[in-house]
Amino acid sequence: LAIRLQSAGIETVLVEARAQVGGRAASEARSGFTFDLGPTVLSRQQLLADLWQLSGHDVAADVTLLPVQPLWRFSWPDGASFDLPDDPAALAREVARLAPGDLAGFDELLSHARAFREEPGWGGKAVRAIGDLTVAARGLPGFARLQGWRSVHGMVSRYVSSPRLREALSFPALLAGANPMRGPAALLADLHAEIEGGAWCVQGGTGQLAAIMARHFERLGGTIRLHDPVLRVHTIGDRASEVETASGWRERFAMVASNADPMHTYRELLQESPQGPATARRLARKRYAPGVFAVHFALEGTWPGIPHRMVLLPNRFEGLFEDVFEHGVLPQDMVIHLAHPSISDPSLAPEGKSVFQAFIPVAHRGKLPIDWETMGMLLEQRILAEIGRRLVPDLADRLVARFHRSPRDTALDFNAYLGSAWGLEPSLVQSGPLRLPSRDAKIGNFYLTGTSCAASAGVAGVLESAATTARLMLEDNE
Repeated sequence: LAIRLQSAGIETVLVEARAQVGGRAASEARSGFTFDLGPTVLSRQQLLADLWQLSGHDVAADVTLLPVQPLWRFSWPDGASFDLPDDPAALAREVARLAPGDLAGFDELLSHARAFREEPGWGGKAVRAIGDLTVAARGLPGFARLQGWRSVHGMVSRYVSSPRLREALSFPALLAGANPMRGPAALLADLHAEIEGGAWCVQGGTGQLAAIMARHFERLGGTIRLHDPVLRVHTIGDRASEVETASGWRERFAMVASNADPMHTYRELLQESPQGPATARRLARKRYAPGVFAVHFALEGTWPGIPHRMVLLPNRFEGLFEDVFEHGVLPQDMVIHLAHPSISDPSLAPEGKSVFQAFIPVAHRGKLPIDWETMGMLLEQRILAEIGRRLVPDLADRLVARFHRSPRDTALDFNAYLGSAWGLEPSLVQSGPLRLPSRDAKIGNFYLTGTSCAASAGVAGVLESAATTARLMLEDNE
């Protein structure tokens, strides 16, 4: 968002609470390894190219993108697997191998997912302001025609009959913070975008991308204040007037935008405005996505048989997600999202070694208020033991580094309400135009951006949210 505004000639100051930019797309260096603490893959790389082109620069001169192949590998406890490549011929072969009777249905499903991408307000376009609901309303007939009220898993099941293919094609909805069994079918648009456009990682890690973006912003004349949390956004009437930080810095601005957690934004930053507490009370009544428990570890060896992005599925699918999203229990079985970024970018690890990230969804702290200080080490051991059992038999002997992060860390590090990893859960009544708008309804020069405003989560989703917010701010500045 700051880059877009600065590129348009708007003098912009970026105020960052942490010592490095990037928020959850951060990285950490340990023992010669680079660990991405958030996403390791991005899709729709054209979004980055468009961002650089705003100022006449070429993103390729600053950012090296490396292809991720396959897009996914799904694995079951009995050793069966399914790869999801972005090559149409290879993809058809994989579907035919796993579920030969579902090849025609799979093609129909992709056509249906493509149609979702084209629906106003539902197919990847964030909502700019409350008035945009009229645009979304015009899209409702199409949304109904496409049966957008179905769940992701329900829509997939309409086209394919193989239980395992259903699980594989439904799982990616989790990366938007959705329950694959209940999240709206429109989220399949994200899966189609990856299959059509591929997936990529940034050389040096996703945290490196954030650092490059910061340098590009400063090259354009922007100002960054690091390690200086915002304490208050002061208002006068229905206008945001000043920003005050922990260091005592205080400055007046014509427009203010927040990409902080929305609850933190309204409950703390805007607490002196009548709009702040009132909006915080409304936000507290909404549904929030689960948290994640992540284990970051490094191994001796290069492990070419483990792709960049893999999902270790359990024998149970529907019940597992119900436990996490609805019942708030910590189940014994796990669905493990395993990232192996050094297979795509060897620079992340010393020669002859590999770096990994494994995470599982867990209920947020409102549903599962357990002591993560105590449970963390036990759960870390369980996750590593399962990866060892299924992929690396001597994993314990090969470990050279490891640490974990829990919903407690997410809450403390990012002011994330309930420790949620994705903010608002993208349920049917909190998706598309029903996400948070990019402009506050009453504070006319206060704007929002980020995952709770975006049509979908992930790097691509928040880049699109920033583009939407920037367009609105520039229009209001005319």
